[in-house]
Amino acid sequence: MYLDFKENYTLENERVLLRPLAEDDLDHLLPFALHEPDLWRFSLVSAAGRQGMQDYIAIALLGRQMKMEYPFIVYDKRSKAYAGCTRFYDILLDYDTLQLGYTWYGSDFHGTGLNKNCKYLLLSLAFDRLNCIRVEFRADNDNSRSIAAMKSIGCKVDGILRSNMPKSPAGRRDSIILSILQSEWNNGLKVALAEKIRAI
Repeated sequence: MYLDFKENYTLENERVLLRPLAEDDLDHLLPFALHEPDLWRFSLVSAAGRQGMQDYIAIALLGRQMKMEYPFIVYDKRSKAYAGCTRFYDILLDYDTLQLGYTWYGSDFHGTGLNKNCKYLLLSLAFDRLNCIRVEFRADNDNSRSIAAMKSIGCKVDGILRSNMPKSPAGRRDSIILSILQSEWNNGLKVALAEKIRAI
């Protein structure tokens, strides 16, 4: 697998545009941080509030600089508005694997098909261009919306990591692990996801 952290990967189709997250994207994302703090209820890293979003962006950009993460901002062409963020992380180039996550969208974009379009473009980049063998997904095991969304694009459940991470505001969470393999992507999953997108 080869991912060039200096390259500005831009992904788009008729519905959505994903481009690398930049420091000046604070203006695009700040309304979510100020008005929809519950978007990060199940997240390990909250972007709620002005400082929260500033820190969120800074951490994401540092991750790219350190060649550990590659964050994107999401623009919804249908509504002509920025919708949220997503990223590749835990990128293990030598082992041809990465994780896809830190995904969030404003509530107006939930259930609109935006996520499936984003995932199709990101998985196409991972499997078809970067030659990734496995893409992993994780979530709080209580986050039923996120788990349903991952299963709907073809993810398979690998298992549960018990008491895996801290949970906000207190306690610990069980993390569900899901994945898609390159062989699954090539043997029907890519076509199936493309058909779901066309039907939206």
